[in-house]
Amino acid sequence: MTKAALSHKKVLIIEDEGDMCLLLNILLNGKEMDLDHVKNLAAAEEYLQQEQPSVVLLDNKLPDGFGVDFISFIKKNYPAVKIIMISGFDGSVKDVALENGADVFLEKPFTRDQLYQSIKGLLN
Repeated sequence: MTKAALSHKKVLIIEDEGDMCLLLNILLNGKEMDLDHVKNLAAAEEYLQQEQPSVVLLDNKLPDGFGVDFISFIKKNYPAVKIIMISGFDGSVKDVALENGADVFLEKPFTRDQLYQSIKGLLN
């Protein structure tokens, strides 16, 4: 897939840590995607009622709950949305995320290529 094929693909970042959100924006800068950002699950739910992103980058530990528990909500209400779960914890969190419907699990730290290839693979 070329960069042009990703043009106008909306990516929602659900992340409460400013540094991590900035890093994700830097890693995806110049990849011709529209990036939006919310800091908690309540804001994510409100966002999804208005917008339909192609991909959600979902952190697990958020101020109002766990991203792993939000996956089933997204999949039930917005089945076309692809989910990349991002967490510093692997093991059981990864298993639960994938069982709940996450399309990809990325363990922190990850590389720019891992992130981009994960998004690109979901948009094919």
